Amino acid sequence: MPHNQLFINGRWEGSACTRYLDVCNPATGEHVTAVPDADASDVDRAVAAARASFEKKTWRGMDPSKRERILWNIADLLVKHRDELAALITQENGKTLRESAGGDVMPAADCFRYYAGWTRKIYGETIPVDGPFFNYTLREPVGVVGAIVPWNFPLQIAAWKIAPALACGCSVVLKPSELTPLNALRLAEIAVEAGLPEGVLNVVTGYGGTTGESLALHEDVDKISFTGSIPTARKLLQASSVSNLKRLSLELGGKSPNIVFPDADLDQAVKASLWGIFGGKGEVCSAASRLLVHQDVHDRFLDDLAARAKKLRLGNPLDPATQMGSQISARQMDRILDYIESGKREGAELLTGGERDVEGDRAKGFFVKPTVFRGVTPEMRIAREEIFGPVVGAIRFRDAEDAVRIANGTVYGLAAAVWTRDVRLAHRMAAEIRAGSVWINTYNSFDSGSPFGGYKQSGFGRDLGSYALEQYTNVKSVWVAL
Repeated sequence: MPHNQLFINGRWEGSACTRYLDVCNPATGEHVTAVPDADASDVDRAVAAARASFEKKTWRGMDPSKRERILWNIADLLVKHRDELAALITQENGKTLRESAGGDVMPAADCFRYYAGWTRKIYGETIPVDGPFFNYTLREPVGVVGAIVPWNFPLQIAAWKIAPALACGCSVVLKPSELTPLNALRLAEIAVEAGLPEGVLNVVTGYGGTTGESLALHEDVDKISFTGSIPTARKLLQASSVSNLKRLSLELGGKSPNIVFPDADLDQAVKASLWGIFGGKGEVCSAASRLLVHQDVHDRFLDDLAARAKKLRLGNPLDPATQMGSQISARQMDRILDYIESGKREGAELLTGGERDVEGDRAKGFFVKPTVFRGVTPEMRIAREEIFGPVVGAIRFRDAEDAVRIANGTVYGLAAAVWTRDVRLAHRMAAEIRAGSVWINTYNSFDSGSPFGGYKQSGFGRDLGSYALEQYTNVKSVWVAL
């Protein structure tokens, strides 16, 4: 890809800014490249390109069957370039190559295929009304969408926002994380190769305080779809209120309870709990970071989990034998280590991990050993705040009522899991836990057709499924006097 350029109006363009961001490989500390910290004028150009494509109807005015084929083409090209994209994501993010390919690239391709099918199924309806009238509704694209995506699943979450927006006929300006911008730029290039008209998908790179803020405040952006932190979401809400009251959908992370009852298949629960927190090195919004285990099986469950965590192989994420890669940055690593120290100070018992891994070549990167705490109480920081790293805190509970109280005892409500063979108990827990997704006898199960989003301060609005289409369309009521 061209050095120090943005993707605007279907082509590579230089930036007006003089500030650049270094992209580094977190597993080695090595410099990869630099991208622009796009300023307001760069964002203006990207939004203008998106607006022009929208007003000229180069995309939304295209036959639905042609738009369907182009979205399908994007999916095919993502699969074709899977290895390249996976290597790019791993180089930026530090996750294993297996996770980048199977957990980022392929779900992104599936998402584009799913929404390709929706391009010809976004219907209005006729409504029986009083009087001599014919009343019907239209679902129309909301306009120009600003998509702001995080670094942990950079391609998958970009697809979660771009694919439904395009299916609805919107034009998009994508701002990737400053830590993982390269896959987003490559995605835009692939979209044009697939046949997407110029200006329909634009990518501006930069920091949230410059590029992101310019996008959030822009009067010609009709909607922002954001995945990230609560503090940033508050700024987006403020920006909407002082600009054009643009529509927002927000997915803001979680502190997900993973609840194990004594009648569960404990071996399966341990395996799922292991990958529920250590998959993606714990940098997952729905990570199983709060492990609630019934007092009757608590100790043996924790001993088994800790023993398996000790055996996880950390190392070069490009090595197929590696099971857990590097944290995204030195800053994130230090944040995780600070939380670990707070857990120790507050009295939690450290069973394994709890420190940086500096053995051999890992000393060059930002590796944190898989960490398991026992004796955690709901009041501790590590039980209340999102760590976003490979740290799990185990909390003992007595019965279902106690588990529900603990599960609902944080500001978050993104996801939860329940492990039990009692079908009545499982459905009762699913009804009483305040979370957008509840998994029963599984963890982190996703499908492009199933909605994902949170309760409480985990945000509002939904990605995926038919529910996402509501975020990118306006409903118009048309009255005809007969």
